[in-house]
Amino acid sequence: MYHLQIKIVSRGKGKSAVAAAAYRAGEKIRNEYDGVTHDYTRKRGIVHTEILLPANAPPEYADRAVLWNAVERVEKAKNSQLARELEIAIPIELTRAQGVSLIHEYIKTHFVEKGMCADIAIHDVDGTNPHAHVLLTMRPFNEDRSWGDKQKKVYHLDEQGNKIYDPVKRQYACNKIQTTDWHEHSRAEEWREAWAVCANAYLERGGHAKRLDHRSYKRQGLDILPTVHLGAAAFQMEQRGIRTERGDMNREIEISNKRLREIGARLAKLQSWLFEEMQNTDTPTLADIIANVINRHKQTGQQSNFYVIRNLQAGAEMLNFLTTNNIVDLPGLDDFFKGMVNQRFVIRDKLKPIERRLEVLDEHLKHSANFKSYRSYKKQYDKLNAEYKTLSKAKGFGAERKANKAREAANEYYENHLPQITQYKTAERYLKEVMGKHYDPAKLPPITKWTAEREEKIAEKKQLDIEYRELKANTAKVEKMRSSVYDIMGAERRREQPQRAQDWER
Repeated sequence: MYHLQIKIVSRGKGKSAVAAAAYRAGEKIRNEYDGVTHDYTRKRGIVHTEILLPANAPPEYADRAVLWNAVERVEKAKNSQLARELEIAIPIELTRAQGVSLIHEYIKTHFVEKGMCADIAIHDVDGTNPHAHVLLTMRPFNEDRSWGDKQKKVYHLDEQGNKIYDPVKRQYACNKIQTTDWHEHSRAEEWREAWAVCANAYLERGGHAKRLDHRSYKRQGLDILPTVHLGAAAFQMEQRGIRTERGDMNREIEISNKRLREIGARLAKLQSWLFEEMQNTDTPTLADIIANVINRHKQTGQQSNFYVIRNLQAGAEMLNFLTTNNIVDLPGLDDFFKGMVNQRFVIRDKLKPIERRLEVLDEHLKHSANFKSYRSYKKQYDKLNAEYKTLSKAKGFGAERKANKAREAANEYYENHLPQITQYKTAERYLKEVMGKHYDPAKLPPITKWTAEREEKIAEKKQLDIEYRELKANTAKVEKMRSSVYDIMGAERRREQPQRAQDWER
């Protein structure tokens, strides 16, 4: 399975490089930027961690806490991009040692040697989903090992070589030029392809037949709808026989793929037959073939000349199909067939965005439900925490004892309701990112709107299902037409052969 996802850890989206590093490595690190300590020492499934540094990076950055706190310090803006993250699925065919070596080689060659620091954490909870999280720095280093600039200003100059002042923006006019090519869109494609090449080399050396391909199914020329990424939690639940929403979605996509493959194979056979038949320029019209045989059967009652049609009703149905669809000859049937092929591609192309949008909407609604269900727990905890902070500032007899009691109450509530509060925080972060400036913690997200859109997409999917069934029915009719016409023409030729033999004898 090919999976390489590239993300940005951005302060503007409420993220922290220190928090991301602590979580992925399962460590406890204090963020000096905001004073928050992130403790993930109880996290399971972390099988390997390491930090790789480029030649001109300070050696002390081999310490995870030092590295990412340095990143937090150098990035001053409230919306700074702090790190780039790669999430990479490691081929399950490789041993753990081979997987570690593969990740090390890939990251060192394509990122560290280009000037980035790389923080690698390989996760594998139960041996069935090995994957790596790699955090990469986004600033280059200067020769003196200090942080360099992400971008530089190139000022506009007049004919005398002086900077041009922009009175509207109240600054000198300039363009911002990136100091590295790390942020170019083409890099993502290069990195994805390089991972496939590197992983396939390891698979080949290990004697495994399977290979990765970074290209989409469409670019590979495969008529397949891509499934959604399950994620570690859903994958483990599915392995234990517990159905998940993402698992159900993948099962539906597999059914759609099976249908598309089946109808595709049947249409391919019809296409081959039509091509062969159309090479015969002496082929009479389809209606004439069927009508002549039916008429002869009426006149002679010879079952042998009509055994391929079986009965008059079958012949009438075929004629009705031809008449209804304006088909009079093989080229006409070929045109009708091409329309069927196009319809199949139309169904496929409409189905892809619907499946993807349903995936997004299901994610929206899942987090919205958690936001709605668990925000009361977060409010209660914030209330208890606010009481503690107020009491901690009070003075006088018994003030310290009351403050400690309030802190204990807040901590106890937090521990008792940690799952609910965590679910709420996760939903809150997700909705902030999705809704942007429209997010309001005092209001519920647009659950009704998303639910209505989901129902609309499901209705569109059902309509496509109806179109698919119609296409399948028409395919069956053309297949029957192929079989019958082929046999009729064979019978006609067999009938003509004795007459030709008699003519030859004369």
